[in-house]
Amino acid sequence: MERMNVFLLYLLLLKATATSFSGLASLPMVRNDFVVERGLLTDRQLNTAVVAGRTGPGPNGLYLVSVGYFVDGMAGAAAGLMAVMTPAFLIIPLMKWVGVRAGTPRVGSAIRAVVLASAGLLLSASLPLARDAITGWFALVIVVITFVSLSFTKVDSMWLMMGAALAGVAAKLVG
Repeated sequence: MERMNVFLLYLLLLKATATSFSGLASLPMVRNDFVVERGLLTDRQLNTAVVAGRTGPGPNGLYLVSVGYFVDGMAGAAAGLMAVMTPAFLIIPLMKWVGVRAGTPRVGSAIRAVVLASAGLLLSASLPLARDAITGWFALVIVVITFVSLSFTKVDSMWLMMGAALAGVAAKLVG
């Protein structure tokens, strides 16, 4: 894999961060930019970055630091961290602008449309990652149990991830 200019890496990660409303809504853009278009990451590396970002404390978008690291080592991780932090400095003026207009039907409709588009993009990026991660019946069972639990209960995702990790270790020990 080729090296990438760290400033371009920052700009691509910033684009992903700035155009998402939650941490993983940027996943389709990141996958397209780094896996599909440039071939700088594999789906497996992107899955690993997402897991690393989701298992630690902090925002969901923290996985972009891991993406940066996979692309360009420590300089890439620093670029990812800066890309995650930059929108936080811009949120105050943005909230002032949106806050004044949030009650208007036009802005409300635009926000709903962006959320729906983000959901569709997230689904389109998740399917290839799922194909890479689901390698057998045991992994499929974990996915189904997790989906049902998240959809129909109030179980915190941390407990589901810990349970899945313990189940994976147990399965490996049993053989």
